[in-house]
Amino acid sequence: MNRILEGVIRFKQNEFQAHSKIFAELRTRQYPQALFITCADSRVVPSLLTQTRPGDLFICRNAGNIVPAYGEVNGGVSATIEYAVLALEVQDIIVCGHSDCGAMKAVLHPELVADMPNVAQWLRFADSVRLTLKENYAHLDGEALLCAAIQENVRVQLEHLKTHPSVAARIRKGALRLHGWYYQMDTADVSVFDLAQGRFMPVQELSLAGCESPAGEEARRVFSA
Repeated sequence: MNRILEGVIRFKQNEFQAHSKIFAELRTRQYPQALFITCADSRVVPSLLTQTRPGDLFICRNAGNIVPAYGEVNGGVSATIEYAVLALEVQDIIVCGHSDCGAMKAVLHPELVADMPNVAQWLRFADSVRLTLKENYAHLDGEALLCAAIQENVRVQLEHLKTHPSVAARIRKGALRLHGWYYQMDTADVSVFDLAQGRFMPVQELSLAGCESPAGEEARRVFSA
């Protein structure tokens, strides 16, 4: 705990002073570029990964970067999405999964959370991942199967996002884009789901067709990974 408290002091003395203009601008209003939905895993640091400044990302974190479909549960995730889209008018929502995800390990092996009823209940929002793996990835095992689970979960949560009225309306208007990411922690590689090709591609090779928006070419021209 002492290291954390010392960090708070250093932040005020160093980082806060160095970025005082940014913090002054953010004093009464925030203008985030994107809603970043990711896992609560301590090894995933969104602002570090994206090299963004304070105020750039509106962040929602939970075990497994899960988005319950609209109406399944009224909770913090749904409220955060609604606020980000309607009040803050973010133009992009990113769902970011990551390697070695404990939540997806539990989806593959439910016995790991047999003594954690709240975790097990939460992971039911990823039930379709298990079924998809059974039907399409029976030839995989070990790390390859876990990677497939993590990436399929990102795709499932993107579909859940579309059931939220605020999200669906903005997508239809061409004012909102959805993105699925997979972060390989040990190499810092990020793969982005390319809608046109139906697979995750290295961010360096990303096609603009990967933008999940019905707004057509106009939306694709402004899309940036």
